[in-house]
Amino acid sequence: MAKGKTVFFCQSCGYESAKWMGQCPGCREWNTFVEETVISSVKGSSKPMVQRREEPTLFSKVTSEDSLRISTGINEFDRVLGGGIVTGSMVLVGGDPGIGKSTLLLQMCLLLASKNHKILYISGEESLQQIKLRGDRLGHFGGDLMMLCETDLETIQRVIERTRPELVVIDSIQTMCKGDVSSAPGSVSQVRESTGVFMRIAKSQGVTVFIVGHVTKEGVVAGPRVLEHMVDTVLYFEGERHAVYRILRSVKNRFGSTNEIGVFEMGQAGLKEVLNPSQYLLDGRPEGASGSVVACIMEGTRPVMVEVQALVCRTNFNMPRRTAAGIDFNRVNLLMAVIEKRLGFSLSNWDAYVNIAGGMKLNAPAIDLAVVAAIISSFKDFPVDEKTVVFGEVGLSGEVRGVSMAAQCVQEAKKLGFKRCILPKVNLAGLGEKNGDIELIGIDNLHDFIQKIRL
Repeated sequence: MAKGKTVFFCQSCGYESAKWMGQCPGCREWNTFVEETVISSVKGSSKPMVQRREEPTLFSKVTSEDSLRISTGINEFDRVLGGGIVTGSMVLVGGDPGIGKSTLLLQMCLLLASKNHKILYISGEESLQQIKLRGDRLGHFGGDLMMLCETDLETIQRVIERTRPELVVIDSIQTMCKGDVSSAPGSVSQVRESTGVFMRIAKSQGVTVFIVGHVTKEGVVAGPRVLEHMVDTVLYFEGERHAVYRILRSVKNRFGSTNEIGVFEMGQAGLKEVLNPSQYLLDGRPEGASGSVVACIMEGTRPVMVEVQALVCRTNFNMPRRTAAGIDFNRVNLLMAVIEKRLGFSLSNWDAYVNIAGGMKLNAPAIDLAVVAAIISSFKDFPVDEKTVVFGEVGLSGEVRGVSMAAQCVQEAKKLGFKRCILPKVNLAGLGEKNGDIELIGIDNLHDFIQKIRL
């Protein structure tokens, strides 16, 4: 038997070291090294990832006919994937426990199997009876869907070679184990080796592989960071576990747009598509309430309307409290400092709570102007017109900067019946002051914004 040795792996980037170090030299993260025992005779990494030709091929002679996309039968899922499934690709789906990763993939498998696609669903966490019970709740589907409960990689490889499926689902990668790697399933070594095996299967045999990955408490996929670099597409399933809505977000896609989102509603019969997320997120919006402002941001190629809520009240403590949900906490503090410095509002003795209604998590700078409007509206206890939509980036000197794809945001606001849109003046060129039934108001800075919005 080959002799084992102890090495240390970085859980963030997969960096390997003979001794423990406090800071990883590769990714500069602290306290990420874990100790594992590996077999020195393992040479799986020396195998070629892709079968190579002896002679190079001219780029002009390469055809893309073999990379036609296959529709999953779920329009929102197809949107996030970039138009459908690319043959031979490898997709990683991550998310919190119970968020609906397995339900979404099983729903996709049932729909594809009903269209005469050969699917293999491999589970290392559930029995066949448990998967069957979950599948029966999704509806009655026919077709060629094969199920396998197995965690040994060698057995899985033999089954894939024998059955020759078009698509394979691995649920989950943390349960897979390779016999010649002595570490426990879910460790850095096992996850890296398992992903390498499935990558070779996908690229050499043209099999599309979907991998379910667990996430850590920080919200990133558990295991080495190299896992995300190896796959073609990385999707994150977001949303509160006890809420009915779910957001599928693309953070890496070699075959489509990144930061694309798909919105789903969790029900008794599985996940249901939300074809108009703007209307869905704005349902239940209060009328005539201060601190409530509607903003429009771009998620990939889709404009999404969201409600920004703010509550500003006098503090009872020596230090005012600041809370942000759905938006970066430091960004809220920065915008409040700009309000206090450039507009003269004294917020140092006031608590501030900012929330993005609907559970959306936003990082786009186009949300800045709506956050400023909501804070000032709550501070002065004066409501903003409910038929007004606001978007724009706010700089440290109080200027309002332009945002990308403003025309799409205006069209979305017009489609939902808004009468007025306040946007950066640089985006007003080419749109005109009147666009159909919606009035467009361009602004340069926050002083101009306060006058136009009548706060």
